[in-house]
Amino acid sequence: MVHRLPVTRARVNLGQVVRRAHVNKEYFILEKDGIPVAGIMAADELEDYLQLRDPAVRDQIAKSNADISAGRTRPADALLAELKRTRAQDRAVHRSVERNV
Repeated sequence: MVHRLPVTRARVNLGQVVRRAHVNKEYFILEKDGIPVAGIMAADELEDYLQLRDPAVRDQIAKSNADISAGRTRPADALLAELKRTRAQDRAVHRSVERNV
């Protein structure tokens, strides 16, 4: 939910505004003389937003979307099953090597 409030009111209630942004994931647009001048949001969301502005991250997202469009993906359960098989094989090889040493 987005709330608009004057900077002076936000200053008086800053602790409550910050708590609501952090806990309830609310957004606040701060206004000076009715003009939006700043915003308050949870820090983790701001970090995500800033990360998405990074060209390298955007390139990776574009590549991932291209893989999805081209069908070069697989369900997570298939990947997990493959990882379990590989892990079991690695353990078997490790045990075999230990016996032969």
